[in-house]
Amino acid sequence: MKEFLIAIDGPAGAGKSTVAKLVAARLKINYLDTGAMYRAVALYLDSKNLSPSDDLSNALDNVEFRYEDGDLYLNGTKVTDQIRSAQAGKLASDFAVNPSVRSRLTDLQRKICRNGQFVVEGRDIGTVVLPHAQVKIFLTASFEERVKRRLKELQEKGVNLTFEEVANLIRLRDEQDSKRSFAPMKPAEDAIIIDTTGKSIEQVVEEICQIVSRRMDCESNRC
Repeated sequence: MKEFLIAIDGPAGAGKSTVAKLVAARLKINYLDTGAMYRAVALYLDSKNLSPSDDLSNALDNVEFRYEDGDLYLNGTKVTDQIRSAQAGKLASDFAVNPSVRSRLTDLQRKICRNGQFVVEGRDIGTVVLPHAQVKIFLTASFEERVKRRLKELQEKGVNLTFEEVANLIRLRDEQDSKRSFAPMKPAEDAIIIDTTGKSIEQVVEEICQIVSRRMDCESNRC
């Protein structure tokens, strides 16, 4: 099977996970949520009483992932439910500034995608993890729209936070992700930026699938 990779990056609340899953299903290829991996690793390291400023190399050497029937397992333990809490998101951003964490997860993500066909979503996929991806998308939306989406998502999971609390979490996450010295979140130079404000999920999925279709045609015709 010929390798074909679609990188979808963007800030919290831009719709990456939902859109990426639907694009992968529509194209009948694999889906990889790298943010879930960061959340899982952050919870794991925190449970070991480690902090982002510690030397995490030894702890990370023992980390392995697998996906099975849509669920994420870290070292054999299913972590799908735990990683969707607001606390997991905060810890993920805190630990993501540690170069050892990013280096280990980048290696694991590249290994998973090698020679495969994947839609991969995260914050540095097109710039760092898979700079050779055939299609690079950067999803964004207005700040208010992103807060509303994340608030609704958390409420559906039984997490009761106010609009302002979620806004503060996203504001902090944006700053940490975009200003970190190692692999900051930003669009790749050749990424197509899509503002999802006011657009339905179906519209965004259709737009991306059309972009992918044109690129696949181009690949086939060697243009």
